[in-house]
Amino acid sequence: MNSDELSAAGLTKNESKVYRSLLELGPSLAGQISRKTGLHRRTVYDTTEMLITKGLVGYILKNNRRLFQASDPKRILEIIKEKEEIVLPIMADLEKKFMNTKEHEETNFYKGKEGLKTVFEDQLNYKEIMLLGASPMAYEVLKYYFKWYDQTRKQKKIKTRIIAQDRKIKHIALSEIRYLPEKYSSPVSVNIYGDKVAIILWASLPFAVVIKNKEISQSYKNYFEILWKIAKN
Repeated sequence: MNSDELSAAGLTKNESKVYRSLLELGPSLAGQISRKTGLHRRTVYDTTEMLITKGLVGYILKNNRRLFQASDPKRILEIIKEKEEIVLPIMADLEKKFMNTKEHEETNFYKGKEGLKTVFEDQLNYKEIMLLGASPMAYEVLKYYFKWYDQTRKQKKIKTRIIAQDRKIKHIALSEIRYLPEKYSSPVSVNIYGDKVAIILWASLPFAVVIKNKEISQSYKNYFEILWKIAKN
C-alpha cells in the first residue's frame, strides 16, 4: 500500500509517510523516520503525535528516547468503521436537507442508442406522454426496443397523444394519433411528460436533450394543444 492509498483511507500525506516508514523500518527513533521520509524531525514528532492519537503508532522509552512503532494495519479499518458509525445516525437528516435544497431544474444530454433508452424508460414513470413530431426514424434507430417499450407502457396504462407527419405511424397501443402535413416532417421529435421535455434528434447517432423545468414543460404542452386542434385524424 503506498502513501496515496493510505491518504485515501483518511490519513494526511505526512501521516501516511510516517506510518508506512514505520511498517518498513520497525521500531525507530525520530531521526531514523526523518531520514526515511525526508520530513523535518519536528514534523516527524508532530505527525507521530497525531498517529498516536489515532491509535496507529505506539512508543516505548529507551534510554530516555522515544522508540516509535507502527500498530497493526487493521487499525485503519477500525478507524474507517468508527467514522461510519459517527456519520450514519445523521445521514437521514443530511439526505433530507440535500433533497430540500437540490436544484429542481436540470438539463441532461444523452448520446447513442443506450442514452435514448434511458430517456424513454424515464417516461414510463409518468401518466401521459405527448409526442410532437413522431419520426419513422425512431423505429429504425431502436428497431426492436419500441416493441418492449410499448408493451410496458400498455401494462402501466400510460396514454400517449402523438402528432405525426408520416401516416405510416399508426396502430400504437394506448395512443391517439393525429397528423400534420408531411411537408412539416423533421428528424427531430419532442416528448413532453410531467415537468420534462425531451428533444430528440433521430439519426444514425441519435442525440437527446432532456430539460426538467415546469415553465418550459407547460409552454410545450400549450404549444402541443394548439397543434393538436389543428392536426387531422
